[in-house]
Amino acid sequence: MEFRKIFDTIPEQFDKYRPRYSPELFASLIEYAEIGEGKTVLELGPGTGQATDPILGTGCDYNAIELGEHLYEKMKQKYGHYPNFHIVNDDFITHDFGGRKFDMIYSAATIQWIPEEIAFSKTFDLLKPGGTLAMILMRGDYKTPNEALYTEIQKVYSAYYKPETPYTHGSFKYTNAPNYGYVDFEKREFFGTREFNADEYVAYCGTHCDHLVIPEQYKTKFFEGLRAAVLAGGNKVVFNDTYVLYLAKKPF
Repeated sequence: MEFRKIFDTIPEQFDKYRPRYSPELFASLIEYAEIGEGKTVLELGPGTGQATDPILGTGCDYNAIELGEHLYEKMKQKYGHYPNFHIVNDDFITHDFGGRKFDMIYSAATIQWIPEEIAFSKTFDLLKPGGTLAMILMRGDYKTPNEALYTEIQKVYSAYYKPETPYTHGSFKYTNAPNYGYVDFEKREFFGTREFNADEYVAYCGTHCDHLVIPEQYKTKFFEGLRAAVLAGGNKVVFNDTYVLYLAKKPF
């Protein structure tokens, strides 16, 4: 199974444990792109809505395209009663948007699953002149706040982290947007913290695509090892999070 489709196998766990993003980030984005009633927005791969509420709540014409059938159904279940909510279950790479244009297209940890040339060229074509491309991601640091625990967790990884399919993503270059016609490229950062107990941490790790493809002879020992390490370390893992917002404009 492709990594970009694997999240569709765990919609409930994904919805409960995948992190949300910084309210300050969304306030900055909404102000920058002037999103509100009368504006048309497209979210790429919303998952189960980790980055949906703040944008949908502006009253804009919110649209989304979600590859996963079960994630799509979860989105409809959560947001289908909003009159400004619209979603299709399809692949952005091949979907025909029928000439529609958007004031903003945004992605939260999704656009990197699309080949760079398609991601930037197709979003550029779909934006109105002056429209915004916003790309959001999060970097979680649990080493700095938990040095000793981090060392113990790495021992578990060394012993049992043996995914059947190597994770080779990470080559997507957000900074290449100007190579495809975008202007006014900039990066903004926001900060926050998360805290997990042992069970929550294990459930969260179980939403990582590469962790889902650990074969069964290692998987149980891997997750049991993570849980035991956190329990022995005081039953608490703290993350120092950096929320990254990349912004770019389509010229007028």
